[in-house]
Amino acid sequence: MKRQTENLRLSQNSPATNRRSEDGGIPVFAGLIAAIAVFTALYLARDVFAPVAAALFIIAITWPMQRHLQARMPQLLALTVVILVIAVAFVAFTTTVAWSLGRVGRWLVANTERFQQLYEQTVAWFDSHGIGIAALWAEHFNVRWLVRAVQEVAGRINTTVGFWLVVIVYVILGLVEVDDAKRRIEGLKNREVARVLLQGCTMTAAKFRYYLLIRTLMSLVTGLLVYALASVAGLQLAAEWGAIAFALNYIPFIGPFIATVLPTLFALAQIASWQAAVAVFIGLNVIQFMIGSYVEPRVSGSALAISPFVVLLSVFFWTYLWGLFGAFIGVPITIAILTFSALNPATQWLAHLLGGTRSLPLKASAEISRSAAGDLDALRRQK
Repeated sequence: MKRQTENLRLSQNSPATNRRSEDGGIPVFAGLIAAIAVFTALYLARDVFAPVAAALFIIAITWPMQRHLQARMPQLLALTVVILVIAVAFVAFTTTVAWSLGRVGRWLVANTERFQQLYEQTVAWFDSHGIGIAALWAEHFNVRWLVRAVQEVAGRINTTVGFWLVVIVYVILGLVEVDDAKRRIEGLKNREVARVLLQGCTMTAAKFRYYLLIRTLMSLVTGLLVYALASVAGLQLAAEWGAIAFALNYIPFIGPFIATVLPTLFALAQIASWQAAVAVFIGLNVIQFMIGSYVEPRVSGSALAISPFVVLLSVFFWTYLWGLFGAFIGVPITIAILTFSALNPATQWLAHLLGGTRSLPLKASAEISRSAAGDLDALRRQK
């Protein structure tokens, strides 16, 4: 028995075992270094990569329409129709957001004295309770700061026009080359790589479309409910608050939080009653909780099963990298990463850990897998 124990100890401390342990840590370390290098490049070259990511997302959403149209008309005419639809949707969305924020900003400027009075009362209440943070608020957070913040948001919307013009150019070129890209993927000599790319792109595009559909439906319901609550509560700019809630709901966690706080502050200033403001705050939170935590998960089912922690991390991480656009595109990028991870045996653990293994219903996943496999089989028969 002692001899067996001694042999086991020697084998564990042998140079071969130590080399295997060291070799096992090298790929992990190399992968970590590679990930840091990639994210650094994404941050430093965000003006290049962010438009490309936006274009890929739009191409994935609109390709079924392009394919359907070009089967019935010339490709260029079909492309023109798709681009017009994208432009109309973009103009309608940005115009609604700019109109809402502009109306709120003008109302804020017109009622500056009311907000200033409310602010001074709040600062006095903190001072009377011996809270030293009131002095800090008085120095940095005042009505002028709030006005500048609203104006800056409106200004950022106007400066994104150039960004989206670049995106449209990428979308036009991408929609024209989708079929060619598919043929190039099918022509790869490495059949496993071809399978992963073809199946991953197909599944990711399907998830993108489903994600945008669910998010749009939930945003519409949220905006209508916020409009109804603001109207019942007697708040001014009820339609504007509904439109802002609709737009901000596309950004998980952060958007609903802002859409809850802003109307509450305005209710406090307009009605001048903290009880009414608390009632509005509770009503808004009930709407956000019911839509975000109850209705949406049941509507989407397992199609977009991602850990809430991962969703929040994605929003903050991509916001840090790419700003406001990163907050919107962060979750779709995470969906794409988890989709490709689930198709690669070496990274399936990541998809399982973060909740991506059930990212599509079983029936849909099977159909997409059969479609991708059928394309590869057809290619083999041709060869």
